[in-house]
Amino acid sequence: MSTHLSRPSYAAVLRVPHARRTFTAALTARLSYGTVGLAALLSVTRATGSYAVSGAVLSLFGATTVFLMPLRAALIDRHGPRRALLPMSALHGALLCALAVLTWRPGAPVPLIAVSAALAGACAPPLGPTMRALWSQLVADRELLRRAYSLDGVAEELLFVSGPALVGVLVGFAPPAAGLVLSAVLNVAGTCAFVRSPVLPGPCPAPARHRRGGLREALPPAVVALGTGLSLSAVQLLVMAFATERSYDTALVPWVLGALSAGSALGGLAHGAVRWRVATRTRLCRFAACLGLVLVPAGLAPGLWTLAGAMLVAGAFVAPALTTAYLLADETASEGARTRAGAWVNMGVNAGSSVGALVAGLLAGRLSSAVCFALAGGTALLSALAASRRVIGTAGTGTGSAKAGSAETGSAGSVEVGAAAPQR
Repeated sequence: MSTHLSRPSYAAVLRVPHARRTFTAALTARLSYGTVGLAALLSVTRATGSYAVSGAVLSLFGATTVFLMPLRAALIDRHGPRRALLPMSALHGALLCALAVLTWRPGAPVPLIAVSAALAGACAPPLGPTMRALWSQLVADRELLRRAYSLDGVAEELLFVSGPALVGVLVGFAPPAAGLVLSAVLNVAGTCAFVRSPVLPGPCPAPARHRRGGLREALPPAVVALGTGLSLSAVQLLVMAFATERSYDTALVPWVLGALSAGSALGGLAHGAVRWRVATRTRLCRFAACLGLVLVPAGLAPGLWTLAGAMLVAGAFVAPALTTAYLLADETASEGARTRAGAWVNMGVNAGSSVGALVAGLLAGRLSSAVCFALAGGTALLSALAASRRVIGTAGTGTGSAKAGSAETGSAGSVEVGAAAPQR
């Protein structure tokens, strides 16, 4: 279940035995997380007639999905993906269908809708962390593994762009609750195909000293993921505030945010195309710091299109930062805690996204957009500083494995472009 190539490329990632089949199944299941948010928002709003209720229900769903993820990941590490993922996915799908039935027509009891949404989130299988943990077993070569993680990150971002578009097409001829049924079908069908992959590992119980969930090892990358999530979700609201402040047509805002997404996709692909000689931990902090340094002055842009250019540059550091965070979590995690380590990073970025929008909303009405952009960038800078200090404090503790050490050799500060061009 491993491969070693001296000239790795994105095509080489998909040529790893069983990789294409397994990755496709995982992406099918993960597409449900791109469709379920908008589907739940539209269906609950239609059923209750209240945006406040739909927002609260969506928050409940998000909270149970995000904050219980390390617990669900621990079950996967302990019992293996085959035994743990299927029951989670079946329960998740059944609860989404129950939510669809409740919201198919107006008039359902709000408490019942809220409970169904919260339980559906609590059962959501952590497919992203599981797939990333599997990449580290499929691929032994660290350069090829970095490409696999970059490919995974870019593909995941595309899912969250295409998912809402898919729901938008569906609600053109069906009730919004049909989007919840679609999400359930995607999740269950994709998970069933994923667990049938012959490369999935069996149970791998962690030693007693590692049963606390791998948080100690995953803390530096989780801190950066948290700061990145905070900054990005704040920026999405602040671009709107910037446009309103300067009397631009708000219909142009999606194009500015599109530049951020495009920059992230390009940055993610470029990150995989470069053969880095910088330690993974150092690289992580530098990416987060660069993101912050671009965002801090972004609010001083003279116009919306200049801001779009700044967002394109800022985005170029987003996917590399998150990809490197997952790589560092994998490098430092013990053999029986890799899924949990990735889940802590995933939880960090999602928790940051939830809090960032709330804080930005509170500040945007009181401070200028320039100050708010500076604060958003400062958050990313602080996360880089905190992670670097945490790394310095734990570098000698021996939490990383030998493979982590091998990834940190070479001269710091230099990069080498890989021979093979990135391709999808």
